[in-house]
Amino acid sequence: MEEDRLQDIIEKVLRELAKAGLLQASYSTQHRPHLALPVLQPGNSPGSQNRISTDLAIDLPDPTTEEARRRPGITRPTNADALQALMASTPARIGVGLAGPRYRTAAWLLFEADRAVTQDALYRDVDQALLDELGLLSVQTCITEGKQQYLLRPDLGRQLNDEAKRLVTESCIRKPNVQVCVGDGLSAAAIEANLRQILPVLQSGLQMAHLSLGTPFFIRYCRVGVMNDIGDLLQPDVLVLLIGERPGLGRAESMSAYMAYRPRHAHTDADRDVVCNIYDKGGTNPLEAGAFIVQMAQKMMRHQASGVKLRMIESEKGGQ
Repeated sequence: MEEDRLQDIIEKVLRELAKAGLLQASYSTQHRPHLALPVLQPGNSPGSQNRISTDLAIDLPDPTTEEARRRPGITRPTNADALQALMASTPARIGVGLAGPRYRTAAWLLFEADRAVTQDALYRDVDQALLDELGLLSVQTCITEGKQQYLLRPDLGRQLNDEAKRLVTESCIRKPNVQVCVGDGLSAAAIEANLRQILPVLQSGLQMAHLSLGTPFFIRYCRVGVMNDIGDLLQPDVLVLLIGERPGLGRAESMSAYMAYRPRHAHTDADRDVVCNIYDKGGTNPLEAGAFIVQMAQKMMRHQASGVKLRMIESEKGGQ
């Protein structure tokens, strides 16, 4: 609804309340932003005098605090201690209670707040200051119309644009043992939360494993399938793509590491492995994930395979 129309409706309602003697409030039709909405005070009856106040307080307690999240919404639980312990054991939305056929207001407000976190993660860009701090070259896929197109056209996010191909070819080391790339994916927050921790672990771990590292770079509007383009251009033995995962409600910092042995055009998810749920305090710690990725890279090079092929090789060796 347009703001002017909404303000007109509010003014008409206030005038009707004033005519009925139910409103004692000063408001100006000339200065609509300064409308004072009436609030009925507790204990006042319709026939009493001075029953309307213009002091409107709409601030509510923050529903996203840990205390608020763990507060049961069930009025009379059979076992309050057991319910509290169960709620503390999982981030799932349990014990929220109902108000008739719907959720309680507190549960609904928390849902909407967490949904806002998801929207922010989807539509926000990775902080350029972070990329500059880590010295990452930035390139872009074939997306030309921003995040909305990125969400609607995943096929374009799987291809580097012509300028990106030129920059990668000119600026990056070719045929390294391991090439590390960073993509925003579906959560900029995931990259910002984990990249500072995991990138140094990968660099030092690969050096200790005597594996050469290519030139790390950042890909804007990135989908996992872009690994094939990078593989064709740089021809690494192992390609690691750190990318923001699809955010959940209130959970936007989860990152994945997709890995492939010598990725090429027409490779699919069957040719890749993934380390998922990388984040601190609840997921795979980024420091531990970095060490595991190095081990996976060594295994891929040893067996010259990844994805389903690697699983089959390991299964055959286990059977022997």
